[in-house]
Amino acid sequence: MKILLLEDDLDLCRSIRDMLIKNGYTVDVCNDGETAMLYALNKDCGYELAIVDRMLPVIDGLTIIKAMRRKGIRIPVIIITGMAAIDDRIEGLDGGADDYLVKPFHIRELMARIRALTRRSGNTQESELLTYADLQFDRENRRLTCKGHELDLSAKETDLMYTLMKQPDTTFSREQLILTVWGIDSDIAPGNVDNYISFLRKRLKELGSCCVIKTIYGTGYRFGNSSAV
Repeated sequence: MKILLLEDDLDLCRSIRDMLIKNGYTVDVCNDGETAMLYALNKDCGYELAIVDRMLPVIDGLTIIKAMRRKGIRIPVIIITGMAAIDDRIEGLDGGADDYLVKPFHIRELMARIRALTRRSGNTQESELLTYADLQFDRENRRLTCKGHELDLSAKETDLMYTLMKQPDTTFSREQLILTVWGIDSDIAPGNVDNYISFLRKRLKELGSCCVIKTIYGTGYRFGNSSAV
């Protein structure tokens, strides 16, 4: 699962991020509301849950949540804040948040709330299994299957394959793939994306799949079915 963490307290942000990563989540972090708004509204990032500090600098967290909901982004959102009054809680939940956690809190409780929200959404497990043309992809086990043949992918191959296969016939720029697969803090060079695309092409060829990753010159890459008319 990919989580967006919006928190301006750097020590708390680091603690939450480290715990999320330890529990197997992929995390992007923003510390100010202006930057946070850009990533929260970018559907290409593929976030499946957001943790939002209500009192972010520049643009506050509740404004960001309301903007997400207006844009049709329905992922679960947890507000974390020092604003404990009942009216503040009501305003936060009515403003689009799914949960409201008052500081100070134990990070173990935050983790439990994340698990509860993802169970409630009912979408997490389903989204781990993808089928397209002659391919079946089990993201959780990093396994790509075609006509009874299987290959295990590396972690980054898995994330990249999932991004492409989830939206077939969609053109992704290198920058979009870096943002979605490696995250906003990554310093990966665009040329490394080309290397991973090459790895996946070899995997598809090994399996004898009809699926291909096309280079769209001057733009990026598109995953699709070469047999489609």
